[in-house]
Amino acid sequence: MARTPKNDKPQLPSPSKSDRERVVEIFVALLAEKPFESIGFGEIAARSGLSLAQCRAEFSSTMAVLAAHIKEIDRQVLAGGDADVAEESPRERLFDVLMRRLEIMAPHRAAIRSLVRSAGRNPGLCFALNGLAVRSQQWMLTAADIDASGPRGLVRAQGLALLYARVLRVWLNDQDPGLARTLAALDRELARGHRWAGFLNDLCRFVPRRRTSSRRRHYGDGAAGDEPITA
Repeated sequence: MARTPKNDKPQLPSPSKSDRERVVEIFVALLAEKPFESIGFGEIAARSGLSLAQCRAEFSSTMAVLAAHIKEIDRQVLAGGDADVAEESPRERLFDVLMRRLEIMAPHRAAIRSLVRSAGRNPGLCFALNGLAVRSQQWMLTAADIDASGPRGLVRAQGLALLYARVLRVWLNDQDPGLARTLAALDRELARGHRWAGFLNDLCRFVPRRRTSSRRRHYGDGAAGDEPITA
């Protein structure tokens, strides 16, 4: 059964939040309203009720604030592991982790859309975001019990970051509460993953699923998941 879509409207920080959390939440709220390059600490301080000194004590740049936001998303994904998929294939475990990440990101969809637009016209920002994405995807691979260490792990993480970026663009425009297009895109990209410089060459081959994970059942087990896949 599909869930009711979450409200994408950015929320103002609670007074009980720490200074660091307040800066991050205000930054994300501003990012939903304007381009990344237009956000400054003066506006963050004014809206959060903090002084510039307090903001500087927590962060050195808006990129550092963004990195903190991404790190928090990573933490929430890692904290929400599903024992139901522990015995599934690596591909199925990775599917579950990446869908969990999208669920956590849902309230920030407007901010992510704004960031994607800014990255599309700013090569420097795009390069910096790739670095953050690769670091996050190393954690996502680890959460799926896939080795992300050493040079091979770095290649896997880079490939997964590129793969996830393609799925993210579909997700940003997927208005279906069941996320049918997103499910299909993620299944399709994982099926093709072994072609991305072999980053999952031995992991994304088709392995028949013994059962359907709770996350697939929740979204209706996307139609693309049972397509025959060729190596």
